[in-house]
Amino acid sequence: MKKEKRLEKAATKDRHTVMHRVVISGIGLVSPLGNNIETFVNNLKSGNSGIQHIKELQELDFRCQVGGICSLNSDETNILEQYDLLEAPSFLKYAFIAGYKAWKDSGLDLPDYNVSKVDYDTGIIIASVIGGIDLIGDKVALSIHNKKRRELRGQYTEQLMGSAPSAYLSKLSAAGNICRGISNACSSSTEAVIDAYFLIRNGQAKRMLAGGAEGYSPYYWGCIDALRILAKNFNHSPQQASRPMSASACGFVPASGSGVLVLEELNSALERNAPIYAEIIGGAINSGGHRNGGSMTAPNNEAIIKCIRQAVGMAYISESDISLISGHLTATKADSSEILNYKTAFGYNSNNFPPINTLKSLTGHMLGAAGAVELIASCLQMKNEFIHPNINCEDLHPQIAEYIRPDAVSHELKSKKINYIFKAGFGFGDVNSCMILKKYN
Repeated sequence: MKKEKRLEKAATKDRHTVMHRVVISGIGLVSPLGNNIETFVNNLKSGNSGIQHIKELQELDFRCQVGGICSLNSDETNILEQYDLLEAPSFLKYAFIAGYKAWKDSGLDLPDYNVSKVDYDTGIIIASVIGGIDLIGDKVALSIHNKKRRELRGQYTEQLMGSAPSAYLSKLSAAGNICRGISNACSSSTEAVIDAYFLIRNGQAKRMLAGGAEGYSPYYWGCIDALRILAKNFNHSPQQASRPMSASACGFVPASGSGVLVLEELNSALERNAPIYAEIIGGAINSGGHRNGGSMTAPNNEAIIKCIRQAVGMAYISESDISLISGHLTATKADSSEILNYKTAFGYNSNNFPPINTLKSLTGHMLGAAGAVELIASCLQMKNEFIHPNINCEDLHPQIAEYIRPDAVSHELKSKKINYIFKAGFGFGDVNSCMILKKYN
């Protein structure tokens, strides 16, 4: 009896120490560069900007009158109509469409809503920063102030929840594992993916839908505009407005969109013959504690360096293995510090700094959705062996030019086999997230 108990205890310990391999087996997006993979890849390769002049922002006398906005086609609105989401806030619409596409892309079946079976192996984590503020501003606030409360729909309550995208996607997929929304500034959706990765890695889930969504709303964009950190010098040339790493950058360009990924335990994906875009092999999340230069709007660089090193250490790779850095790079004064942090954390010099790019030069900054859509861009570059161009930074910031070799910042499409991608996400509140993608062999 004692021997059996010892064996049972040892087996329990083994179950808790097994680390499962995690792959990305499906992707879906709604973005300023298109809502399907083919269009998105073509725009990535061509360096086509998705940033537009927004007439409403001009009429409202915004300093920055440009942004990355999305549109839905008739097929996508038909899907929303089926689930009674036509009047939902835009972040929920985008997340639902992106999640629906990721699920289908992964080769998963949509379960019948009338069947009682729940999939307890599958969970959902979708992030957002501003949530349904457009619905509040456009409908709820007006109805309340005009004493027309009875015009409000009861569904607005559930659609305004920060967890609404996860809840509605759970309804779509019958997912019964963790189902939650998170909000942690511009690090949000990178953190959602990292959280999902750890759940599968540790054996607590077999499959996760993870990502983020952000809608267009002058009510929140106006608050950012008031911070004077948005690009204001390119209202008449919107495609030149987003200028990460540029000497003439004058702030970031806000954007909307959604990216959702299916993360899956490797054996599960192989058993289903699912597409595999990349493997996740490391991730880290931390905060700078608002010390050593860190604040609500500025990073503690020491914490960023620690986060970078932790992610790389978990992946068991060296700095020389990294084929591409997908930077957070927003076209603010933090760009130079971010490059220096990579250089310091990895021990690079100006001669061996790897290629680096940022999707924000093409899309603007999608806030809570940025990390997830940038991860999708990373997966597609890895799978299709190319590095998309950085646009609008031919006048490389002189500080950045001191840290790295000029050809590390490519202004044109490059063909390249990519084995490892380092992805970073940072946010207001002094929060950081980093992860490592590996080409699946």
